[in-house]
Parts: sequence; structure tokens; C-alpha cells
Amino acid sequence: MTLDLQGVTTKAGLHALFKERLHFPDWYGANWDALFDCIVAIVPMPAELRLINWQEFAAAAPRDMDILRRVVVDYAQEMPGYRIVLG
Repeated sequence: MTLDLQGVTTKAGLHALFKERLHFPDWYGANWDALFDCIVAIVPMPAELRLINWQEFAAAAPRDMDILRRVVVDYAQEMPGYRIVLG
């Protein structure tokens, strides 16, 4: 599965995209801990989630991009056989 982050420049926008496209529950908290909980234990994830056009988000929200990179690494460790790729 591929998610296009073009035009996403805020943490709120990124979490809204994840919620919509990955079918997170209505009660999703739109924060990094809630994201990790959802992708590890709440919603069925594809074997590979490719995030494309993330550079605009990285430039606009560098701190949040650093956190997203950590989520990618932690996810790979927690979920063998599944991965999130910054493509």
C-alpha cells in the first residue's frame, strides 16, 4: 500500500491521513503513541506501507519527521515481516 504525503505539512494533517487511509477507529487520538498502538495492535496493516512525497512534511515539520522515522524503526522491530518504507 502506498500513501502519498504530498501537501501534508503538519502533524495534524499526517495523522488525519493515516486515520482515513488506514481506517483507524473514530476514537483515534491523533498522536504518536496512538499511531503506534493502531499500527501494531488495532488495524490490519499491509506487509509494506510505502510513504511517498514525504519530503515536504520533513521540511515543514522536522521534529515530527524525526519521530516518524523512529516509529518506522520501532515498527520494524515490533512487527517482523511488516515494514514502513519512506520511498
